[in-house]
Amino acid sequence: MALTPAVTELCENPNDVFFDVCKLLLSYADNILRDPYVEKYRKIHIGSPTFSSKLLPFSGAVECLFEMGFEESDTHLVFSKSASLEQLKVIRESIAAQRDQRLDAGQQVHLLAEAPAESPPSSNQAVSSLPVQPSSQVGSKNFSGTLQSNFQHVLLYENPELQQKARSCIPHKQLLYAAKQKLKLAQQAETECKLGEEDFLVLELLRWFKHDFFSWVDCLPCNNCGGSTQNSGSLTPTIDDLRWGAQRVENHYCQGCQLCTRFPRYNNPEQLLKTRRGRCGEWANCFTLCCRALCLEARYIWDSTDHVWTEVYSVSQRRWLHCDPCENICDKPLLYEVGWGKKLSYILAFSRDQVVDVTWRYSCKHPEVLSRRTNVQETWLLHTIIGLNALRQQSLGVDRKLELAERLLVELVEFISPKIPKQGELGGRTSGSLGWRQARGETGDADSETIKQGTGYVFTPTEKERRDKLIHVLYNNTKDQYCRISNDFEIIHCWDRCAWNRESVFRKVENDWQMVYIARIEGSSVGQISWKFDFGPAKLSVKSVSIRTSSQTFSLGEVSWLLQSGMIITEFSGDGSMQSFQCLNSSSEFTVTAQLRGGEGNASWQHAQLFRQSLRDTEESPFEIIIHLENT
Repeated sequence: MALTPAVTELCENPNDVFFDVCKLLLSYADNILRDPYVEKYRKIHIGSPTFSSKLLPFSGAVECLFEMGFEESDTHLVFSKSASLEQLKVIRESIAAQRDQRLDAGQQVHLLAEAPAESPPSSNQAVSSLPVQPSSQVGSKNFSGTLQSNFQHVLLYENPELQQKARSCIPHKQLLYAAKQKLKLAQQAETECKLGEEDFLVLELLRWFKHDFFSWVDCLPCNNCGGSTQNSGSLTPTIDDLRWGAQRVENHYCQGCQLCTRFPRYNNPEQLLKTRRGRCGEWANCFTLCCRALCLEARYIWDSTDHVWTEVYSVSQRRWLHCDPCENICDKPLLYEVGWGKKLSYILAFSRDQVVDVTWRYSCKHPEVLSRRTNVQETWLLHTIIGLNALRQQSLGVDRKLELAERLLVELVEFISPKIPKQGELGGRTSGSLGWRQARGETGDADSETIKQGTGYVFTPTEKERRDKLIHVLYNNTKDQYCRISNDFEIIHCWDRCAWNRESVFRKVENDWQMVYIARIEGSSVGQISWKFDFGPAKLSVKSVSIRTSSQTFSLGEVSWLLQSGMIITEFSGDGSMQSFQCLNSSSEFTVTAQLRGGEGNASWQHAQLFRQSLRDTEESPFEIIIHLENT
C-alpha cells in the first residue's frame, strides 16, 4: 500500500525521533480504537509539554494526526464523533508497519556491524557522502535534505522575471523617497551617521509589507457566508496546488453553513505575490523575494523550532540585519529566545551563494543551545555546509569569493560573544491569534521580566541640552518616531526605543480603520509603559516640566497616567491638554508611566489605548514633554 504524504514525511526523521513519535501516535490511536467513546482519549492539548516538545517540532508528526482524523480547535486537537475510525486504523497500521520495518532494518545493521569492514571510501568522495556514526545516518540524511531543499529554493528569488513581477507590486519610488528623507534627518542629528540609504529602505519595505501588502491567516473567512471558520485538518492538494508548492491544504470549516474553505499553503513566491496571505512561511518567502527585487542582498532564515524570517546585508554597517516581516521588526535577533521563550537549536541562513549556520546570532544562552543540538554531529554539519558552499561557489569570481569569506569571518567573530538583550527584544509574539500563540508558547517568557527592569532607555541631557537647560521631546504614533527637538530635531524610530520599561503592550495598526494606537497584548490583564529622565549626572535639576499625553478608553477600559519622582507620585489626565507640575521642582530625575487595564469581552485589550491617531494624521504628536532645567 502506498504511504500517505504525512507518513512519508514522518519516515524522514532520524531513528531516535521516529521511534519516539511513533510510540506517541500509536498510543493516541490505540486509546481511541480501544475505547472510542471515552472523551479524554479524543482530545490532545496542543499547549502540553508532550505535544510541543515531542510532536510539534518533528516532520510529519502533527500531519499524521490530521490524516487520522483529528481536527484543530483553539487549544486542542479533537477527534470528533463524526471522524472515521476506519481511517484512523488505516493510518495507525501504516505507521506501525513503518516502525516494524525500521526495527527489522536496525537488526540487520547490527549483524552487518559484526562482519569484516569494507574498504574505506576514497579520499575524493563528495562531502555529502562523508561517513557518520550509524545512529546518526537517518538524522544526517534528513538534515541534508533540509539543507539542500532550502538551498535550492532560494534560487527562485534570483529569477529576473519573478523579480520584475515583485517590483511591479512594490511602491519602490515612494519607499525610496521616504528612506532618503529619514537618512537626511539621521545625518542632521548625527554627524557621523553609520547608516546608509539601504538601511532605511529595509525599514520602509518592512513597514509596507506588514501594513499594506501581506495579511496574516489563522483561519480564512467562509467563502459562502463570510463567517468565521475552524481549521479542521487537511484536504488533498490539487494538481494546481502542487504546481505552486502547496503540498498541504488546510480545511477551514464553517459550522454556520457547514461548508469548507480551502487554504493551500503555497511555497512558490510567485503565487504569494497574488494571494498576499499566509503565516510566517509565506511571509518570509515572499518578503525575501521582495528584498531581492529591490537589489537588497537577502537570505532566507530557517529555524528548526518552526519559524522563518529574512536577513538583509547592510553595506554601510558591514553586517547582516535580522528582519522579521510578520512582526515588522529589524535588528532584534534575541526576540525569539528572550521575548518569545523559544528553545533554539539550529538556525540556518540560505542565499544564492552560501549556507551559514547563524544560530549564535539569535541566542544569549549558548551552552543551553549547544546541549539541544543533537540531531547531527557538529563535524558532519560543518563539513556538509562547507561542501555545499564549495559546490555553489564554483562559478564565482575571485573577488566575490573573497568578499563572502570576509563576511563569514566577521560573522564568526560576532558569534563568539553572546549578546545582551536590548529593548524591543523582550516581548512575546504579536502575529497570529492569542490561542495560536499560546499553543506555541510564544506569548512571552516570564524570565525576561527581570531583564526589562534594567535595560531601558534613559533621557539624559546632551551637551546642547545642558547648555540650553532645555529638553523637549515629541512622539508621533503615525510615523512611529520620537523627535528630540531640543537636540537639533534628533529622530529616534520605534515606539519602544525610548521607553524605560514596557510590559505587555504593543503598537497596533488597524489598516481597515486607518488608526494606530498602543494597547495591551491580547490576554494580559495589565499593561504598562514608562519613560525615564535623569539629570543628576549632568548636575542639573528640574526648574519646570510640562506634559501633554493622549489616551482613550472604551467600555470598562482604564488608563492611569502617573508622574513619579522619588516617593512622590502624582496622577494626571491623558486628555490631550498640556499640564504643568510643581511637584518636581529641584528634582534630578522622574518617570512618566501609563498603566492600561480593564475592558469587556474578548476585545478587552483594545478598550484602553494610548496615542490613538489616524494613519492620515502625520503632523500631530499625541505625546509631548518640555523640561526646563537649572543648576543643582
